[in-house]
Amino acid sequence: MHYIIGTDLGTTSTKSVLYDLAGHVQATANVTYPLYHDVPDMAEEDPTEIWQAVQTTIRQVTAQIDATQVLGIAFSAAMHSLILLDAQRQPLTRVITWSDNRAAPAATLLKSQPLGATLFAATGTPIHPMSPLNKLHWLATSAPEKLAQAKQIVGIKEYIINQLTGTLQMDYSMANATGLFNLHTFDWEPQALAWAKISPDQLPPLVDTDAVIDHLSPASAQALGLPTTTKVIMGASDGALSNLGVGADQPGVAAITIGTSGAVRVMTKTPYLDPAGRLFCYYVAPHRWIVGGPVNNGGQVLRWVRDELAAPESAQASQQGQDPYDRITAAAAKVPAGANGLLFQPYLSGERAPLWNADARGSIVGLTTTTTKAEITRAVLEGIVFNLNAVLNLTKAAVPIHEIRATGGFARSQLWRQILADVLGQPITIPTSFESSCLAAAVMGLTALGQLTDLTAIHQMIGQTTVYAPQPANQRRYQQLQPLFDQITTQLVPLYHQLAVAQHQLMSGGHS
Repeated sequence: MHYIIGTDLGTTSTKSVLYDLAGHVQATANVTYPLYHDVPDMAEEDPTEIWQAVQTTIRQVTAQIDATQVLGIAFSAAMHSLILLDAQRQPLTRVITWSDNRAAPAATLLKSQPLGATLFAATGTPIHPMSPLNKLHWLATSAPEKLAQAKQIVGIKEYIINQLTGTLQMDYSMANATGLFNLHTFDWEPQALAWAKISPDQLPPLVDTDAVIDHLSPASAQALGLPTTTKVIMGASDGALSNLGVGADQPGVAAITIGTSGAVRVMTKTPYLDPAGRLFCYYVAPHRWIVGGPVNNGGQVLRWVRDELAAPESAQASQQGQDPYDRITAAAAKVPAGANGLLFQPYLSGERAPLWNADARGSIVGLTTTTTKAEITRAVLEGIVFNLNAVLNLTKAAVPIHEIRATGGFARSQLWRQILADVLGQPITIPTSFESSCLAAAVMGLTALGQLTDLTAIHQMIGQTTVYAPQPANQRRYQQLQPLFDQITTQLVPLYHQLAVAQHQLMSGGHS
């Protein structure tokens, strides 16, 4: 019996899944870690906590097997992360994540210049504070001494793979999301490096997503309980792999993911660049690209409801051995579609697509003296999906879409699955397995190791799926509400910057 491990380095947790060579799950493990918000707009992770999570999850999934039978570990990771390393490849910073918003002024400045459009056309990465491109420009101003010390500039996947193997390199998929990579030349883009105020020798060598490192270091092999001969496969970004992992790897088949954040993506055979710069275009593998839009506000908004609005109910559910999310969504399920007239703008963490506005803020429209927590929860679930539908409509205008597959933590909620089908107005196919990125990483690993002929083998491994059809009455109600949701967004956009400035002043004691 041989095995492969798919490991996904997420924003708030690391997941490892042990598969046999036919793609059957043998064991899973998940370790969470905090996202640090020490100052406004910060969103950082501790790389040592993630390294510990990788070790723990891999040890857990291999605990009951002969570890010498593990052929390799293949990786998936959240995009846009940034770590500065010193000459010994030790972190000079924590992991600055995609949701860190402190580079907003740099992104605004770049977007106002012709260079912004030039760089989007070269890189396929929309101009936004999410990207290392703008984070580095911000660091050049806010921490120039730290940037000057940085001998290597990487993301979390490159850091972890270096910890495992002593080899530092970056795959095309992760590089494509930095805003520093030219998707036409498959090399670092000189104009982007100039904006980021870095040199090419600070960046890792570039390799394809199926690149294999033939060994673990002795220290990491001991820490993981695996032989040093275990292979490490670079893998790709979580977004790229999520499409593959739900079988949305053909033109016209879109994948919608709702985890901490969310995204709409469709795979194409050649790059597509939105003339208005509203959609990303990222590499997956030869002749495979993903086009679409990411949203900041997915499951983390429901977590805000759990922790802030429904804390007593959540605590009671935990004490009774129930999942707090099950408790609050069960209450929301009793509220009719449309949440009795509430509309929720889910922009608690600014927003990427469809707004690309780091200053965007959340709001609830339609509150009355009779509004209940359950109605607000229902409106939150619907608002997240209304926003995703707006991104889907943008994507459809660029690339034909005839089928939708969905995955992510949201898929555990039957209510949310049905809301997705009703708002989008078409059937949604959802795999029984939620860990699409881990499965796709494993399949990419098996293909790289010669165990599979190509990536399409994943279609035989996805397993059982469930199709959710729209409920006609709910679909009609949401078709009436979507334009109203979009209109409210349009009217609030001009106010977001003023509101963000006022919030910063108030939170800093009244000083700008």
